[in-house]
Amino acid sequence: MSAKRNVPPFLSSLLDFDSKLTSVLCNSVSKFLPSRKFNTYYKGLEYSCHGIVWLAGWMTSIWVFWSQPMFQMQVNFLIGLLIDVFVVAVLKAFIRRRRPVGNPTYQWMTIGPDCYSFPSGHVSRAFYITFFFSLLYPLNELTSIIIFVWALAVAVSRILLRRHHLLDVLAGGLVGYLVSLAVNLIWVDQSTAEYMISFISDDRSEGAEYHV
Repeated sequence: MSAKRNVPPFLSSLLDFDSKLTSVLCNSVSKFLPSRKFNTYYKGLEYSCHGIVWLAGWMTSIWVFWSQPMFQMQVNFLIGLLIDVFVVAVLKAFIRRRRPVGNPTYQWMTIGPDCYSFPSGHVSRAFYITFFFSLLYPLNELTSIIIFVWALAVAVSRILLRRHHLLDVLAGGLVGYLVSLAVNLIWVDQSTAEYMISFISDDRSEGAEYHV
């Protein structure tokens, strides 16, 4: 059996303050926005930024909207999603902070490292998506604003659902930003992206022929 971790007093005090502040915030907001009434919206935001949904959905979109000019963007975005999942899983497994008191036990796919709280994977993903489409592959201003508002809503919903503490959410936003920086550093070119896409389906590649 592994020995219990000795948390430094300063860090222990900080985490305790974070937990109490999160609880006070949730209780205060619930007086104006009853959780029974708004939980459906919060859960909708939760599912809208779930890792499985984004990974499976993005892979499917590459196949369905097969467009060679988009391959570079699609591959780089996918690389960022994978980096985000890996980094968050490693941090959660190492830090192992428990979720807030009152967190429902029925959260979808809370297995392995995902049963831990720090950092928030949903928030890191939401802000990675925001930074990707505002800094690395800028979209029009209206779309960028919509994505940013969605990311903020995801972050707030993680707290109000009592999935995460405030520090978990702030750390998630920072991770999302750092992942976008990493993607910028390793940005693959068009030819490399086309080569990587070829592993999805050679017969969809431009110029492919069937031989029977």
